[in-house]
Amino acid sequence: MTKTLLITGASTGIGAASARAAAKAGWNVALLARSGDKLDKLAAEIGDAALALECDITDRAGLDNAVEQTVARFGGLDAVFANAGMGVGKAGVENGDPEEWHKMIHLNVLAVLQTAHATLPHLRKTQGHFVVTGSKAGRDHLKGSVYGATKWFVHGLAGNLAEEMREWGGRCTVISPGMVDTPFFDEAKPEKLQPEDVADALVFALSQRKTSAIREIHLMPND
Repeated sequence: MTKTLLITGASTGIGAASARAAAKAGWNVALLARSGDKLDKLAAEIGDAALALECDITDRAGLDNAVEQTVARFGGLDAVFANAGMGVGKAGVENGDPEEWHKMIHLNVLAVLQTAHATLPHLRKTQGHFVVTGSKAGRDHLKGSVYGATKWFVHGLAGNLAEEMREWGGRCTVISPGMVDTPFFDEAKPEKLQPEDVADALVFALSQRKTSAIREIHLMPND
């Protein structure tokens, strides 16, 4: 039976590349993001294995509805890629913008928790896999980086969640890339990691035998 993967932040960058890679590897993919037009285009490209679900994952009711639609369409849920995230325009703490922090923490921290809370009951049924996008910024101390602090939370949560899921045969992986050439940045960075590099890491983690739990994959650009 074909397995099903739910991806948040699926409309561009890492999320879109991951949807393509997972579908190529034989997975059904549920695509969640706020950009419905981009999701529809991606789903049309992938075909019947894709389900586009316009959704703001900081809205729990909308998230729950998307999860239920995924299960109804594909019959279950085997993996989740909590990929949605954002940065801030003003770096540092002293000169930072608290309103930006508020939005970022809701997406990078609370929405990851909500995604796990909404999907774990379904993953338990399949002894499934929860994957989350971390960052090099969640492994190193970067001067005044509030974004980095949210990713430190993600890395800590992933390790703790891995221990929780282990009790019933589930797995949790954090993928922590360095700089990736995505719309996250205003200018293209073709010499850095590509979204497809992270997508390949996701598929690798998902493809492991039940005896192996990859807790973290850390990727860095060669240049």
